[in-house]
Amino acid sequence: MTDRSLLKKELFSLLEEKGAKLMGVADLTGIVDGEMKRGVSVAIPVPKNIVRDLQTAPTKEYYDVYYSLNAQLDSIVTSGAEFLLKQGYHALANTTKAVKTDENWNTPLPHKTVATRAGLGWIGKNCLLVTREYGSAVRLSSLLTDAPLPCDTPKTESHCGGCTVCVKHCPAKALTGVLWTPETRREELFHKEDCKKMQIQRMKQATGIETDLCGLCFAVCPYTQKYLCFTEASAARLAE
Repeated sequence: MTDRSLLKKELFSLLEEKGAKLMGVADLTGIVDGEMKRGVSVAIPVPKNIVRDLQTAPTKEYYDVYYSLNAQLDSIVTSGAEFLLKQGYHALANTTKAVKTDENWNTPLPHKTVATRAGLGWIGKNCLLVTREYGSAVRLSSLLTDAPLPCDTPKTESHCGGCTVCVKHCPAKALTGVLWTPETRREELFHKEDCKKMQIQRMKQATGIETDLCGLCFAVCPYTQKYLCFTEASAARLAE
């Protein structure tokens, strides 16, 4: 095992210990400025019971879990950055406090961009990351570093095919059904303002909380449904 591979293994072991379920390293050359061209993507799943409820309506439990998972992710990427700093490299954790979102919901480096380039999944017709393991029922974060970590194979095409389940279920009719490629602009995938307005409306009606959280489009995704149906017994059979 090379020194670079060992460094990646040690980093991933730490991230997993802190709660990360999916991890990957992205080559961000041409995407970011400066010397930190490696992006480490991490994901943790939304609990199954929360996702099942979202198929009916947003819930207070989802609201609480959304922020608790974000806090957990902040802790995970901060620990990863601190580990790399101790190894003598530069590193920056893209925590919720560090990442700034503008009025168009844009950030300098979306977690989804790092995730696709790190091979965690592709962007679905719901404009969210879709993973084979958890569908779109994941929360994401990332960190930047100049550590020479071996990169994973990026996802460069969608695996949604002709599926339009999320498009048909969107109560705002905000999803266009466009099949993603790395060159696809977000505006081609969904109508932001229609989506936000409906999220606020559904969340307030269901919980009394006025915020833009919905979750229906990822809850009904067939890949998410596979995650909901996947049991410990299934995992045991696959391991045999």
